[in-house]
Amino acid sequence: MADWRVSPGLALDEMVAERLARGESIVHLGVDEVRLPAFDPLVEHLVAGADRTSHGPVAGSRALREAAAGYFTRRRLPTGADQIVAGPGSKPLLLALNLVVPGDVIVPKPAWDTYAPQAGLAGKKVFRVPIPPQAGGVPDPVALRDTIIAARALGRDPRIVVLTLPDNPTGTLAAPDLVREICLIAEQEDLLIVSDEIHRDLLHDPGTRMAGPAEFAPSRTVVTTGLSKNLALGGWRVGVARFPDGAWGRRIRDGVIAFAGEVWSTVAGPVQRAAEYAFAEPPEIRRRLADSARLHGSVARAVHRIMVGAGAVCRPPVGAFHLYPDFSPVGDKLAARGVTDSASLSRQLLDEHGIVVLAGHLLGDDEDALRFKASMSTLYGDTAELRQLALDSPDPAGLPHVSDLLTRIGESFEKLCG
Repeated sequence: MADWRVSPGLALDEMVAERLARGESIVHLGVDEVRLPAFDPLVEHLVAGADRTSHGPVAGSRALREAAAGYFTRRRLPTGADQIVAGPGSKPLLLALNLVVPGDVIVPKPAWDTYAPQAGLAGKKVFRVPIPPQAGGVPDPVALRDTIIAARALGRDPRIVVLTLPDNPTGTLAAPDLVREICLIAEQEDLLIVSDEIHRDLLHDPGTRMAGPAEFAPSRTVVTTGLSKNLALGGWRVGVARFPDGAWGRRIRDGVIAFAGEVWSTVAGPVQRAAEYAFAEPPEIRRRLADSARLHGSVARAVHRIMVGAGAVCRPPVGAFHLYPDFSPVGDKLAARGVTDSASLSRQLLDEHGIVVLAGHLLGDDEDALRFKASMSTLYGDTAELRQLALDSPDPAGLPHVSDLLTRIGESFEKLCG
C-alpha cells in the first residue's frame, strides 16, 4: 500500500492556523499560497459564468484552450488549442502525467514537495539530482547523466525529468544555456521533460530572459502552468498543460484527457469563464501581473538581505516569492544552540521566535543540511486592505506593516545566529 501522507506544506498551514487560533504570534514563511485580494475584473467574469452549469468538454472550453494557446504563443511557443488541456489546478495535471507516461522520475534536489509523492503514488521510483550552483529548478547536468547511468545499471527506467522555471523553493531561474544542456541530455537519453512554469509571470525584473525547455526540445516537453500564483487564485483551482505537437504529444494528451474524464470531468464552468479572460491577458491583467512581480521582488530581496546578513549563503531571488538559505557557514553557532539539521533549525525558529519555515528535508534535501524554504506572501498584510496597499506601493518593503515584520525576522535571525 502507498505511504499516504498529507503534503508537508498543507500540514504546516493547518498547524499555523491552529496556533493562530490559540492567540500565538506567528510569522508564517512556510506557505506556498499567494495571499492577495481577488482582482475585481476576475471576480466579475467568475460571476458572469455562473450559468455554466453543464460539464462541457473534458479538456476545457474551446475559448479557454484558445486563450491558453495564445498565452503560450506570446511566450515564443506557437501553440494550437488542441495542444491544451485544462485541469482543476496544475497539480492534477502533473499527477495525470505520472499515470499516463511510463518510467521513473528525476527531480531536482531540493524540489517542490509534490513531485516525488505524486510519482510514488503512480508506482514510480524517484531519483533526486542535486541542483547546480547557478540556480535551482533543474538538475546539475553532470549529476543528471551519472544518475541515469546508475539507475539503468540497477534495472530502473528513468523516463521523465521535471524542471521548475522559475524555481520553487529557491526563487531562482536557470539560464537558457543551462536549460539547453538539460534538453540535450533529454534528447540523447529519450526523456520526457515536464516543465512546471507556474511562476513564469512573476519574474522580478521584466527584462529577465526566460527560456523554457519547450523552446529547445519542443517535441518532448510538456509545460504546465495556472493562475494560482501569478493572479493569486489558488482557491479557484485552474491550470493548463501544453502538450507537444505530433503523434507522441497527442498520445500523452489523449491519456491525460481520459484520466481527467474519470477523475475531475471538467473544470468548473464559472472558473473557466474567468480563466478565458485571464489567459487572454488584456492590459489590466498585464498591469496586475507587473504589480504582483514588483511586490514579490521587493519583499524577497529584503528577506534575502536579512538571511545573508545573518550568515547564510543564499542564491539571490529573481522570480516567485521564495528563498532557500543555507546556514552551514554558521553551523558551529547553531550547534551550540542544539541546531544540527533542518528539522531542529525549523523547530527552534518556531519555538523560540514564532517563525515558521518549511524544512529542507521535506523538499528532498539532505536531513543534516541547515537549509529551509522561506516564502514571503504572508508578509504583505493580514487584511485585504493592507495587502492591496502593498500591491499598489512602489516600495512594498518600506511600508510600515511590512517593515515591522521584516524587523522582527531580522532580530530573530540575529539572535539565532549571533
